[in-house]
Amino acid sequence: MSVTTEQDNSNSSELFIVGVTSHGKKFRPSDWAERLAGVMSPFRPGGPKPGSHLSYSPWCVPNSFSGFKCVVINRQLQAVEPMAWDFLMNFAKDNDLQITPACSAQALEEKFHHA
Repeated sequence: MSVTTEQDNSNSSELFIVGVTSHGKKFRPSDWAERLAGVMSPFRPGGPKPGSHLSYSPWCVPNSFSGFKCVVINRQLQAVEPMAWDFLMNFAKDNDLQITPACSAQALEEKFHHA
């Protein structure tokens, strides 16, 4: 997993799991971010409620920036649901995905567009 010291020292309230491996390859399947965020839908402020499986958790949202699929993870999840947080971090590690503090689309492009 490409977790840098920058991430560990970041004051950002969010992290991106970016759909690019440490070797610069795009992660497949193309809907991986939506699937991962869907699995995390019960983990939300106030806990799961009827119908909450029909929307994404505000702590784990799929997105796309500058052509990169990613999942935006709010750090509050780590404090409230540490096992869910560990699941996400292990998913990234197991699939060799890159994790970076939340940043602008331009910064993401500069960081990963060499891929």
